[in-house]
Amino acid sequence: MSHREDLLAGAVRCLREKGYARTTARDIVAASGTNLASIGYHYGSTEALLNAAVVQAMDEFGAEIGQAMAADTVLDGAVPDRTVLDGFERFWTHVIDSFRTNPEVWLATFDVFSVAQRNHAVRAALADGLEDGRVLWVRSLFGNVAGGDPQLARAIGSLHQALLSGVLVQWLIDPERAPSAADLVGALRAISVRVAEEEA
Repeated sequence: MSHREDLLAGAVRCLREKGYARTTARDIVAASGTNLASIGYHYGSTEALLNAAVVQAMDEFGAEIGQAMAADTVLDGAVPDRTVLDGFERFWTHVIDSFRTNPEVWLATFDVFSVAQRNHAVRAALADGLEDGRVLWVRSLFGNVAGGDPQLARAIGSLHQALLSGVLVQWLIDPERAPSAADLVGALRAISVRVAEEEA
């Protein structure tokens, strides 16, 4: 890897181990095997490097979840009887496991949200990531539930992104009472039943 890649990998490692606020330039240098001058040369500042590291960590999370979901499908074979709620519960099981094992990385997203308010490049990168997430969630979890309507698909993806942020906050602040994957499925099922009764 190049020094730039080494720095990014080292910064991601520091995020996982120490979090955003407690990671220093020297920590990143030690983790990456580079030198302090490399940070300024390749990224301009430690903050810019850490911001890039958070985006990279979220990309890695998305890839990990995608692989885990694909592995579930392979293990189950064709899974002709799997429902949308089955996939939804499997997804949330993996996500909540990530909340438990990588709390510092998830907490770092809130640091970057703050940075995004004053840094256009970071804000643009996060906005693109949110949009990619909307598309990913709809395709991975709900298939063609939008019936080919891109505006509806985007709305469904946006709802799921909102759910992701809200559940994350609960797990970071109050993990003992935060919802499990089964809780989320039970709530969604109860709401669906009520809606069906009202529309009948």
